[in-house]
Amino acid sequence: MRIDVSLEHRDLAVELAGLHARMQRPGDVLHRLPEIATPMPDFVFRYRESDGEFHVYVEDRQRQVLAGCTSFHRVFELDRRMGRHLRSPHSRYAADYRRRGMASAVYRWALEAGLCLVSGPRQSPAAYRLWMSLARSHPLTLVSTRDKHLAVMDSRVERTSFEAFDTRMMLLGAGWTLQGLARVMP
Repeated sequence: MRIDVSLEHRDLAVELAGLHARMQRPGDVLHRLPEIATPMPDFVFRYRESDGEFHVYVEDRQRQVLAGCTSFHRVFELDRRMGRHLRSPHSRYAADYRRRGMASAVYRWALEAGLCLVSGPRQSPAAYRLWMSLARSHPLTLVSTRDKHLAVMDSRVERTSFEAFDTRMMLLGAGWTLQGLARVMP
């Protein structure tokens, strides 16, 4: 798991503006998505499920712009049967909206709904801090995704093991324990 992602090269404002325009267009799949209740009244959180993946879009009510979005992807490095319980979240938020708790609120929504979250093989420093913050209220463990299987790792892994692409962090969703998860995994 590497902490080395930088997305500064992307024109995120253009991506978010394009998504927001689609959300306003009648007939588009993004138009009139259902809302999610959150503790952030100045923002609308909208939800979409597509082919087993989940997407949450955060709109600024005042400015009428898309602040960002989080997608919960299947963990492709694992057996597909694990997909009912595990997702790998990836967030994109405009610079003006970072460090305001939006991604945290979206991740908490997923965790409280019972999804277990598995990090990607690489994270930004901000994403790493988010996961450490969420670990205060949800169990966090290191896992390996080698050979399409999920294996819990010792929390005292060596730095070289921690930086390996098949080493991930996993947050347990509401109602899950490692033993319970092991019982439903192939």
